[in-house]
Amino acid sequence: MKVRFVTSNRSKFEEVRKIGDSYGIEVGWVEKEYMEPQGGELEDVARISAEILANEVETPFFIEDSGLFIHALKGFPGVYSSYVFKTIGNEGILRLMEGIKNRDASFVCVIAYHDGESIRTFRGEVKGKIAGEMRGGYGFGYDPIFEVDGRTFAEMGDEKNEVSHRRRALEKFFSWLAKSF
Repeated sequence: MKVRFVTSNRSKFEEVRKIGDSYGIEVGWVEKEYMEPQGGELEDVARISAEILANEVETPFFIEDSGLFIHALKGFPGVYSSYVFKTIGNEGILRLMEGIKNRDASFVCVIAYHDGESIRTFRGEVKGKIAGEMRGGYGFGYDPIFEVDGRTFAEMGDEKNEVSHRRRALEKFFSWLAKSF
């Protein structure tokens, strides 16, 4: 079985492709940048993005939207994670967290699958903490500061693919896809 994934992020595609392989699903890459609507919930952002992309990309396809939700910052950056990363990066998040003891955070991923007629969403979440400093040489985005069981995603390498928010959303999606077709 083959399904197409729309993203401009090669690292994200490679991560998704590896997880797809474990389900016997071949993930093709539609390399494309697109504007994401801002605000609301991740499910809303993913669903609206998929609706817009259906005018530009042959269906069926899926997209992914992730957000880092820091509890002490009332869920910030949340749905604005991509923009915040591009503007202040991990360094800015660490500065915002200076002096804050509650470092609990959640990484959430929503997959939106458009079959040409309707959109289904699949959510995955992992709970962790914001590290006190950037650690690790693997991964991308917030991986060097998001810590699970004492290690950041960037310290885990490929092991991240076994525990990540994206993995959890993709497990639901790929399981559903395999049963549906």
